[in-house]
Amino acid sequence: MNNTLLAPAIQGCLSGSSMIRRMFEAGIELKKKYGADKVYDFSLGNPDLPPPRAVQQALRQIAEESNRPFALGYMPNAGYPSTREALARLVTREQGIDFPASHVVVTVGAAGGLNAFFRAVLTTGDEVLVPSPYFVEYGFYCGNYEGKLVPVPTKPADFSLDLDAIRTAITPKTRAIIINTPNNPTGQIYPEADLRALAQILDEASKKNGRIIYLVSDEPYRALNYESEPIPSIFSACRNAVVIGSFSKTLSLPGERIGYVAVNPAIEDAQTLVSGIIFTNRTLGYVNAPAIGQKIIEAAIDARVDVDIYHRRRDALAKILSDAGIEFFLPKGAFYIFAKSPVPDEKVFVQALLDEQILVVPGSGFGLGGHVRLAFCVEDSVIKNSAESFRRAMTKFR
Repeated sequence: MNNTLLAPAIQGCLSGSSMIRRMFEAGIELKKKYGADKVYDFSLGNPDLPPPRAVQQALRQIAEESNRPFALGYMPNAGYPSTREALARLVTREQGIDFPASHVVVTVGAAGGLNAFFRAVLTTGDEVLVPSPYFVEYGFYCGNYEGKLVPVPTKPADFSLDLDAIRTAITPKTRAIIINTPNNPTGQIYPEADLRALAQILDEASKKNGRIIYLVSDEPYRALNYESEPIPSIFSACRNAVVIGSFSKTLSLPGERIGYVAVNPAIEDAQTLVSGIIFTNRTLGYVNAPAIGQKIIEAAIDARVDVDIYHRRRDALAKILSDAGIEFFLPKGAFYIFAKSPVPDEKVFVQALLDEQILVVPGSGFGLGGHVRLAFCVEDSVIKNSAESFRRAMTKFR
């Protein structure tokens, strides 16, 4: 009778649950067995840097003001007007356009924003393209509203967009393409020329199919950029674009669950789309984004964690992997390295690393086997002390 407890779709999801979480849980057991200092856990992208001082100051101010009536009560479903104004200034600066506060919705993290957006625009059977490898939860977010995620290969040398493959993958059912730049898990940043070419492909297909194909840019890692060039503006490149952002990595606030959806004002009748997202943000049960989180980001909107620390860790881990003979694409942003497995079945490599108390995530968990993902948002000592273990693991494949 137990198989009747859950809907079949959810039962299937549980049987293929997140590889990231499985490795994280395996790490807990290894640390109990060998001691935390002898386990090198690169499995979970949980930012370890403390929030900037501006966040601490904001929390103190919120605490002082919390004795007032409705200090943490309901607000408009789209968020506090003052928070939306602050976000509009941020989007204006990042996207290089004059962006109005009326076109941003504060959400329960980027994940909540993606769910609110997909609920507003997807109908049964709609397809959402995604360059592969990709953040695996995207498939669940689309499936929540009877949409289908369609992976599209990237160029194997550097995981850049394969525009011909994207053009071929578009069908009359295509409703959106979601890109993640800087990318999880590859760290690739898509250049402006590719984004403009992608926008043209989507515009032509939208006219042919008789409905908009949205370009959805998921940008929680936007501030984690190790290149001299800025992240290109999605709104300048594409008219029918939506930007999803969060402050989980920018301010080290993943547990506070605060993000936003920004709708390009250039979209025809954009306010209708905004209204739809506000409605779904409420009716999905989010109601509104956390009050404390909104007040924090409003006060700390211009603050950032020290990106130089992540940059230094990237370089340190890259040297260790290179010295061990592991091939990889040097990430331009985010805090992951997507390395090539020395054998076709990367799970064999994952096990060899586990035998040396190293935890990584199989690439199949991101839609591309033959690779593993390593998160370098860990203490410097974890990276430094892992060198010999990586070398020993690789000797098994020579």
